Amino acid sequence: MSDSLSYRSAFGNWEQRASVRTGPRRTIDSNEKVIYFPPELVPISSHPLVTARQDGTETRLLTRRLYQYLHFTSELEALAVMPVAQLISRGVAGIDLPANMREDAFKIVTDEAWHAQFSYDLLRQVESQSGIAAGEIGDPSFLSRLSKIGQRMDPSLRGLQDLLFCVVSETLISAILTNLPQDDRLPDGVRELVQDHALDEGKHHAYFRDFLKYFWHALSKSERRAVGPYVPELVYAFLEPDYAMFEQGLLAEGFTPEEARQIVTESYPRATVRADVAQAGKPVTRYLTELGAMDDGRTHATFTEHKLLMG
Repeated sequence: MSDSLSYRSAFGNWEQRASVRTGPRRTIDSNEKVIYFPPELVPISSHPLVTARQDGTETRLLTRRLYQYLHFTSELEALAVMPVAQLISRGVAGIDLPANMREDAFKIVTDEAWHAQFSYDLLRQVESQSGIAAGEIGDPSFLSRLSKIGQRMDPSLRGLQDLLFCVVSETLISAILTNLPQDDRLPDGVRELVQDHALDEGKHHAYFRDFLKYFWHALSKSERRAVGPYVPELVYAFLEPDYAMFEQGLLAEGFTPEEARQIVTESYPRATVRADVAQAGKPVTRYLTELGAMDDGRTHATFTEHKLLMG
């Protein structure tokens, strides 16, 4: 292990601060407000084809967006973050890590299992209170996107995409985690649950920022050059809107496939999506730049092509 690598745990007060240790179950009061998600974060809800209906479609789409977010959270934690944290905690991730880093990985597994559980719990509560069925939400798009990336990687590198995607998802803070807790239009239970999640994720961010250093150091120069160009795709796999899931929600509201596709396409212009991803993806770009990843011409070019690195 390089002398330049060090780890300072952010979990010293975990027993006293982790939501799984101290937080109450977040509940929805039947008398609370009925807007479950900020309209500003759901562009399809304000599309002319939606607003022209004037039959509650907008409200139902906002509720469905909360369902989609909660389902995404449960799936992300269970299928992307917990498996990697378990490998780290067991010491079988293929990286030489300090003992306290392995210990903290166990805490992350516990946190993430709780995040998955409380997300599912809240979804069921909102479904009961609102009378709007969640239905079959389907797999979040990050799963298929991640699978396709892995299939294209050299066989000797496969599996590294899972480690890197975990780093990406744990070091990038979504607009949802930032904005929802402060939005007093939403039920308290929704805001409090997202706030619980955000506070825990602050520690996870610090952890995986340090983990990235150990991970990058463990790679050979050729491996760094090989995996670096895939990182922008991993950033997009996490941050790009789930167009198929949004279309599914519109189809459930009775829109035709053509109308659903039009609404989604017009609500998420490519230039806007790229700008939003670039803004949210800045931490990963900065951390990899600090590690020298952009010194590789192909990695630099791929980040620039995806508008994650300007100049």
